[in-house]
Amino acid sequence: MSKIAKHDVDRLISRAVAVRDQAYAPHSHFYVGAAILVSSGEIVAGCNVENASYGLSICAERAAACAAVSASFHSWSAIAVASVGGVTPCGACRQFLIEFGSDVTILLVDVIDGGCREVKLADLLPDAFDATKIPKHP
Repeated sequence: MSKIAKHDVDRLISRAVAVRDQAYAPHSHFYVGAAILVSSGEIVAGCNVENASYGLSICAERAAACAAVSASFHSWSAIAVASVGGVTPCGACRQFLIEFGSDVTILLVDVIDGGCREVKLADLLPDAFDATKIPKHP
């Protein structure tokens, strides 16, 4: 299990589930909420925002990540993702999130049965492309 305190896990899950209600998903009707626990203990959240041109849609995980960065938070402990079925982040979100650390704990919350599965971001995206793969130029 994670090193995240139980009360922080509970707060994080609660926030992800709550922000899911704000999702804009008129096309897929697949509502997702994400909440990020930053190093200061604050929680920043986001929800998915769809567009008729699906490629322009924003996933909840990336919405939460952008909100965290906009608030000057670049160090994260955990992310809770709330959806029907407790699905994992998509490939684009995995790559986006890895920018902020591969050791981040991901809590996958099923809003139907309340189940929660814990994984590490590095396990969802092994051998990730990150800053260590970018050649340094003199």
